[in-house]
Amino acid sequence: MVTKIQRVVEELIELGEVMPSHTWYEEIVSKLRDEIPTYSWVGFYWVTGDHLILGAWDGPEATEHVRINIGEGICGQAASTGETVIVDDVNEHSNYLACFPSTKSEIVVPIFKGGEVIGELDIDGDKEGAFTSEDQRQLERLAQAIADQMKSEG
Repeated sequence: MVTKIQRVVEELIELGEVMPSHTWYEEIVSKLRDEIPTYSWVGFYWVTGDHLILGAWDGPEATEHVRINIGEGICGQAASTGETVIVDDVNEHSNYLACFPSTKSEIVVPIFKGGEVIGELDIDGDKEGAFTSEDQRQLERLAQAIADQMKSEG
């Protein structure tokens, strides 16, 4: 049985084969947020020096965290370790940077190029435990497709 997140990721990967990357990133954040009810805010952060800089995003409002130090917060942690981070309850995580009062959980999936983290997909959920191992698997597939597209673009 195909899960909703699997179907959405497959559609997004197919779109990435025909869209320019900047348009594709906008489509990714919009479609993930629109199609997956537990995803309340979706955005990309890109590594620039020792910082993460906010790129395309979709949510009810902008985050104040448009620039994050590598190692700071959940996003900075994922960038420094190169591992996906899932936080089931942001109130119990000492390294969480609060963005919205409604956020209860978060997943951050690194994007690699040449073995280095060059960006990440950051998703907030409005309920505790919003992200499953299936979400992680599918979002990591999407991150790999993004990395593959970057390689083909040079």
